[in-house]
Amino acid sequence: MKELVSKCNRTQCDFIVITGDIIDCKVKFIKEKLQLLNNLEQKTYYISGNHDLFYGFKELKEVLTNLICLDNSYEILKIKNQNIAIAGLSDRFSKFFKIKREEKKVVEFLKSCENSILLAHQPKDYTFALRCNAKLFLCGHTHGGQIFPFHYVVKLFQPFLNGIIYKNQTAIYVNRGLGCWGVDFRYKADNEISLLKLIPKEVK
Repeated sequence: MKELVSKCNRTQCDFIVITGDIIDCKVKFIKEKLQLLNNLEQKTYYISGNHDLFYGFKELKEVLTNLICLDNSYEILKIKNQNIAIAGLSDRFSKFFKIKREEKKVVEFLKSCENSILLAHQPKDYTFALRCNAKLFLCGHTHGGQIFPFHYVVKLFQPFLNGIIYKNQTAIYVNRGLGCWGVDFRYKADNEISLLKLIPKEVK
């Protein structure tokens, strides 16, 4: 965690996003490690993933005091004289934890914005990004398949595995994440911190 935070702080960027599944156990067991994320110097947004909900999203939010939770909410970023709307959806499993998922509110807000970014944990939520004409959709969940050939199993449940995909006017980026699920091992699915450069349309 210290290396992760240090690497992010050494990287020139305007903001950071974490697209869910920060935890894979109860917060009380790793509280001190999670608190290290509060040392991120850039403005950092995060949303819930299914594992966060299962192990205690309320407790996670209480620890991440320096980060901004974007579940079912939005903000306007001003970057180089450009207004960029950024919004997030809570994970698709929210309803099982009696958490309201405000899809309509988020979509309607982003529809009114010229430049927008939507965050959601699972790639299959890209349909909401298309519905609101978001320029960029950021997600995770898949671990890039984590261990080949399980890539093919993941593809049965998710439309995209990793990397960048374009649909209509929306760029979709599926991050492979940093950690592991189940076993502490990856094969043909390296972990990653992604650095994305947003380029105004007129200078492409």
